[in-house]
Formats: sequence, C-alpha cells, structure tokens
Amino acid sequence: MEQKKTVLVVEDEKSIVDILRFNLEKEGYAVATAYDGDTGLEKALENPDLILLDVMLPKRNGFDVCRALREKGSSVPVIILTAREEEADKVLGLEIGADDYITKPFSMRELMARVKANIRRTAMQRSGSADAAMAAGGGLTINPENYQVCKHNKPIDLTQREYELLTFLASHPGKVYSRTDLMEQVWNYGYVGDDVRTVDVTVRRLREKIEDDPASPALILTRRGVGYYFSAES
Repeated sequence: MEQKKTVLVVEDEKSIVDILRFNLEKEGYAVATAYDGDTGLEKALENPDLILLDVMLPKRNGFDVCRALREKGSSVPVIILTAREEEADKVLGLEIGADDYITKPFSMRELMARVKANIRRTAMQRSGSADAAMAAGGGLTINPENYQVCKHNKPIDLTQREYELLTFLASHPGKVYSRTDLMEQVWNYGYVGDDVRTVDVTVRRLREKIEDDPASPALILTRRGVGYYFSAES
C-alpha cells in the first residue's frame, strides 16, 4: 500500500486546525500539527510532504519559520496562510522562500486544490530523472538527478519553485510564456486572482541568483505585455 503523504499544519487556532485536519484526512493525507512557531520548525525539519504555515504564531512567526527552514536547506513546499491582505506580506512570504500563499478566509476547495497540486508536482519531480546535466547557457548547468544548478561550476541555492521555473523555461528556449501559462505549467493550477504577483516575484528572485546583472538580465527575459522566456542566445 502506498504510504500516505503527510501535511504539517502550523496554526495556533485550534478550530482552524480541526477543520484543516478533517478535510485533509478526508482527502487521504496524514496530518501533523503544531500550534507555535518553534514546534512548527522542529516538525518541519522532519520532512513532511507539504507545510501549511500560518503567519501569526506564538514564539516565532510564520515568516521566521519559513526563513529558518530554507536556511537549513529544506525544499519542502510551503503554503503561507495569512489573514492579512497587504501586498507586502504576500511578497515577503515569497521572498523568503514560500512556494505559495492563500489568504484567510479561504475556500477549502481552493486550498485542497493547491495542496494537491504542490504535492503532485513534488512527487513527479522525485520520480523523474535524467541521465545528464543540461547546459542551459550563460554558464548555467542544470542537473535533474540531484536538482542542482551551477553557474560557472559554482552551486546556486534555489528554492524548489525557483528550480522548477528555471528548468521549465530553459527546456523551451526562446518560447514566451504568459504568467497564466506559467501558473498552469509550473505551479500546476489555473490562474487565480492576483497570482500574477507570485510569478513576478519568483522571476525576480531567480534573476537575482542566476544573472550577472539582475537589473539587465541576459537569461530570463521579458517580452513586454506577453510574458517571460529563456534566451536561446545566452
């Protein structure tokens, strides 16, 4: 029997935890829980398949948990749960390495769809492998076997989402993809609301890590009014 995927819920409101647990277990997931940031980080390092992470937590807030998790090298998918509508909060979550965010009050159907998409995407990556590293241009090499990206033979530390976005674009050099295309192909779910910002922030963070001059990119380029593409001439 296939082992159940585990979702870690880090949330201090027990009523929300109970609702999430009920719905996740109904969908066939195993559920672990934590009610404060310190415990959440401890359990996050036990490698669950996905983390639902509230922002406002006792002891250590969700942003600090996510930041610490990434600093320790974990690439587990993280979906930030936030009751705050400020754009800056959402962008901050992405900047520190979260894969996604959803704002309270959220549709349980929408949340479950995002959980499923993120776990499916991770499982597909782990099951797939390639025989050799791909030379992407601009001194970049991508090794699908160990998910390692190097620039001029020096490893680059990318989040899982950044890695996936780079790999997708580099696998289709010169082809322009709209933000909607990227939400469907890389994020694995359709365009929803202001997800356009998610794509833009991820592209910006990726450029900061792989471009010689992020302000004047040579690898991931913008076709104004259309979308993004990986330069075939890089």
